[in-house]
Amino acid sequence: MSTATSATVRVVCVVYHPGPELDRFAATLASATSAPVELVLVDNGDDHTVAREVAERHGARVVVTGANLGYGGGANRGADDATGPWVVVANADLEWEPGSLDVLLEAGAAEPRAGALGPALLNVDGTVYPSARALPSLTQGAGHALLVRLWPGNPWTRAYRAAQQHTGERRAAGWLSGACLLLRREAFAQVGGFDEGYFMFFEDVDLGERLGRAGWTNLYVPAARVTHVGGTSWRARPASMISAHHASAARYVARRYPHWYQWPVRTLTSLGLRLRERAELRAAR
Repeated sequence: MSTATSATVRVVCVVYHPGPELDRFAATLASATSAPVELVLVDNGDDHTVAREVAERHGARVVVTGANLGYGGGANRGADDATGPWVVVANADLEWEPGSLDVLLEAGAAEPRAGALGPALLNVDGTVYPSARALPSLTQGAGHALLVRLWPGNPWTRAYRAAQQHTGERRAAGWLSGACLLLRREAFAQVGGFDEGYFMFFEDVDLGERLGRAGWTNLYVPAARVTHVGGTSWRARPASMISAHHASAARYVARRYPHWYQWPVRTLTSLGLRLRERAELRAAR
């Protein structure tokens, strides 16, 4: 790994009591790019043993936050003093395909208005997770969020999913999954990084929207591929993750639709989210 002053790209990995997946993340990163890389492990937990062991093995640096800042807050701390042109924010439970980060960097160099670039995000069975999505309209987003589990074939969910079909082609998107993002440091700094009001979930939707409003493109680059083992934190703490997801969804709706005349939809959406949260918490128990 390179030093902060010589690195082309800083890779920020936010962890909270990580397991063996973190070592696999760092090991596969080594073959993901030939560019100088600085790996920064941001530890939101209170036991830093694993992060420090992985850092020692792979030449990384550990940033101890002293509190659980959430995903966006931790990512911001990890990116704070970066000097290179690129910052990657990624989950610990990712495995990089050889050359995958090089493909993203080449796409970024070819597209100077690309503020965020995302790879094809593969599930462990090799299928492609829909990680490049359109920003949902108010009715479509509310219909999908509230009805997808009760009525999977509802028209809002069908329209939302049709807009995010994987075609294998490079394309612009409304937002990209925060599980793995290459960010142009200039663009990330211009919009103020992640909104730390989102503890977890929806911080990537919000970032993609703000980058687009600032004139940057969110670019999906499926020729770059990473595998997301997925959901290690969710499986360990399902109730807290369910509550965090619904709190972030409510925050996003309130911030995106703040006008007085949108109050009825905000209120109905908030009520629907609370009811869905209770149902999911009962099921998780």
